[in-house]
Amino acid sequence: MDAPSQTPGAGTKSTAMAAFAAVTVLFFAWGFITSLIDPLVAAVKGIFTLSDAEAQLSASAFFIAYGLMSFPAAALIARFHSVPSILTALSTMVAGCLVMLAAANLAVYPLVLAGLFVLASGITILQVAANPLAAALGDPKRSHFRLTFSQTFNSFGTFLGPLIGAHLFLQGVEVKEGTVVTDAVRAQALAGIDAAYFWICGLIAALVIFFWVSRRIVNEAVPPAPLGTRAGMGELIREAFASRWAMLGGLAIFLYVGAEVAIGTHMAFLLNGDSVWGQSDAAFGVPLLGWFMGSDGVSGVSLQEATKAVAFYWGGAMVGRAIGSVLLARMPAAKLLTAFTAAAALLCLYVVFVGGVSGGFVALSIGLFNSIMFPVIFSLTLERSTARAEAVSGLLCTAIVGGAAIPYLTGQLSDAVGYGAALILPAACYVALCIFAVAAGRAPVRQASAAATVH
Repeated sequence: MDAPSQTPGAGTKSTAMAAFAAVTVLFFAWGFITSLIDPLVAAVKGIFTLSDAEAQLSASAFFIAYGLMSFPAAALIARFHSVPSILTALSTMVAGCLVMLAAANLAVYPLVLAGLFVLASGITILQVAANPLAAALGDPKRSHFRLTFSQTFNSFGTFLGPLIGAHLFLQGVEVKEGTVVTDAVRAQALAGIDAAYFWICGLIAALVIFFWVSRRIVNEAVPPAPLGTRAGMGELIREAFASRWAMLGGLAIFLYVGAEVAIGTHMAFLLNGDSVWGQSDAAFGVPLLGWFMGSDGVSGVSLQEATKAVAFYWGGAMVGRAIGSVLLARMPAAKLLTAFTAAAALLCLYVVFVGGVSGGFVALSIGLFNSIMFPVIFSLTLERSTARAEAVSGLLCTAIVGGAAIPYLTGQLSDAVGYGAALILPAACYVALCIFAVAAGRAPVRQASAAATVH
């Protein structure tokens, strides 16, 4: 059962634009926080002397929150509308940062995992609310464009996260076999984690104030649904699981997020490996990349330098979303998704079967093709699903739990066969996504104005 259609023009066009700008700020914030996981995984591996799979539990603790919290978040949004839900999300994120501060000061890894889970629970509520809200703030025909445009700012946040995290978390930290992390290096890394989450806590507190001030603008642009159209969590779950395309979209998001996060969290270890850049200075000769990595004068790429290079993996997604925003205005979304997923699969296979110094550059370029996947899968699913937007959004955000499962499995593979060969699992995910894109292109559109039904 679909909710009655609402026209997003309830406010003026300028009001909708202002509301869209406010929501886009949130996209930037959660992108920055999420991408800090990459340097954090590298740091905790050295700080707490962990295996690859154990270090990947940091990503698992973060992304498992999506599996547990997305439907409760959808029910919260359906009942209380976007603004109260967003304020709840930001307050939860502040609590998560406080747990991370305690974890850094006590040097307890399980507490790190707890803090990441609480922080991600807030981001889950935020993402369930903000993705459909960004799609709804304007002409339904341009929902693909708006969501991809907002995701471009999300990608800018993910570009900055590894750069800042590497600087704060990884000074002197190495994880290659035979290396030892001294007490002084460990203390410095923990202090960096403490400083990062202290300032993030302040940023989120500022966003609480910002969104409280902006609440009237958002409510005018997209008014709350009538009380009779609101649904509880049980009804939303039943609706989502009754829709074939909601289920297919959920599987697609599971695979996409899992592949993207697995590559991102393994990238620094891959680049730092002796068979890729560990014994090579080739990366420092590349304009911009070499400057951002900042050579320490020692031959080869250290773990800290490799983690800074991960910013270009996420930066590729930022560039790709900017380009994708233009392409989506000119060609069918499903066709573009087919091309991008096929390209990502081929690049992964290059790293697996060719590798070497060139494999490092190829691995970084995968981010360019990840760029449009989330927003296009999201909007293609909304258009084809028979369930209401809140139910679909809840299921799709639940499926982000792929970021907990696939990186851990990739970590198990890398422990067994090495970082490069482990990318065979993300490659398989992209092949499945390519099949989804082809099927979506052939399927009828059921809700051409689905974005306009979001509350």
